[in-house]
Amino acid sequence: MKVVATNRKAKHLYHIESTLEAGISLIGCEVKSIKTSKVSLADSYARIENGEVFLYNMHISPYEKSDGFSHYSPKRKKKLLLKKFEIRKLTGKIQQRGYTLIPLKVYISDRGLVKVELGLAKGKKKFEKKQAIKERDIKRETEHIKKMLNR
Repeated sequence: MKVVATNRKAKHLYHIESTLEAGISLIGCEVKSIKTSKVSLADSYARIENGEVFLYNMHISPYEKSDGFSHYSPKRKKKLLLKKFEIRKLTGKIQQRGYTLIPLKVYISDRGLVKVELGLAKGKKKFEKKQAIKERDIKRETEHIKKMLNR
């Protein structure tokens, strides 16, 4: 498994309740761009429409070596490939207030397929973000002090 892109802001902005692996429907030029790591998950999200899951705002740069055949919008919506029972389960969770689907990472499986790891997430409040930053700083300082004392 080769991780191509990660959504760094996701863990800062959301509480991740659970994760789920999904396939993604792409055209050939997009697959080649993803394999060369020309993809960004910043500000991307997934939405369920008419019993299908779509990924929005995932930016895939056009493949450089194609001879002008890649005429697609870099931020077009992409269909995610999930089983019906998974979609029904997600629909039930998302209808609860505050839940959303966030792509956490894009990777290439051992069989060469492009996969997306989705997270069922709930947004953090501003004070929760600040508290998490404080806890991280305190942890970093205590580790530094321990390291200095062990010298």
